[in-house]
This record gives sequence, C-alpha cells and structure tokens, in this order.
Amino acid sequence: MRILLVVVALSLSACGFQLRGVSNLPFDTLYIPGATAGLALDLKRYIQGGTKTIVVSDPKSAQAILELSGESRQRNILSLSGAGRVRELQLVYRVNLRVHDGKGGEFLPMTPFAITRDLTYSDTDVLSKEVEEANIYREVQADLVQQILRRLSAAQPAKPVVQ
Repeated sequence: MRILLVVVALSLSACGFQLRGVSNLPFDTLYIPGATAGLALDLKRYIQGGTKTIVVSDPKSAQAILELSGESRQRNILSLSGAGRVRELQLVYRVNLRVHDGKGGEFLPMTPFAITRDLTYSDTDVLSKEVEEANIYREVQADLVQQILRRLSAAQPAKPVVQ
C-alpha cells in the first residue's frame, strides 16, 4: 500500500503542474489614468492583486504610465437567413495600449489588442441575446486583461532616451 502511495505522489510531482503565482512586471510602480471603470479598473485590480507592482494615483511618483486608447466594441454581421434576418454576429473588442516612463522611454510601444467572439442571433429571443452579448463582453474583457498582463510581464525595461 505504501509503495502505491509513493508512486502516486511521485507521478503527481513530476507532471509539471504549477500554480500561476505572482507575475513579475518590469516596474515597481504604475500609474493608470482613468482607472475608475471598465477595462482600466479591471487592470488596476489584477495588477494590485496578482503582481508586486504598486498602482499609484500620481503619475510623477510612477516608474511607468499605462495608457489605454481607442477602446471600442463592434458588432459585425456574419450571416443572414434566407429571409434576410441576422443569424450570426461577430463581437469585436479592441483597445490600444502603451506603457512608458513619462520621460520618453518606452516599456511597451503602442500595441493593439483585439478579441473576437461569434454569437448566434434570433429575432424571437432579443432580450436573452442582449444578456448573452453583455456576458460575452464581460468574458472578453477578462480575457483581454489576462492578455495585457502577459504582455506587460514580457515587456523590457524602458530604454533611456538618447539625445
């Protein structure tokens, strides 16, 4: 019986499973303008909870400034029924991100992020499809935050400006 327990314990320890843990960002303090709602607020929460970086409220005391721009949500028609009614939609969530030190150095130049999801649509279920669309956008926003955090953790330290 003990041999079986030892074999199971060794096989589990060798499988490579590892908890996500804390991400390492290339800066100790970060300023996020407009971090009171939406994607910016989610980023602030994830950075505060999942990294060693401190989000500050003054850009002058921050090593890095994270700027979000061009945030947009789009609905594209993918297919129509024979009667000309919408059958499928494509939801697109886009945002541009730039991280700099406020002195001309770039941690991450302007980088576009986009996530798309497909959604079936029915004229008879308009209210439920609106709720489903809102849920999809929430999930997409959470996915986008994870993508941005992975990209931030891979960013290189800001290079000084050569004059």
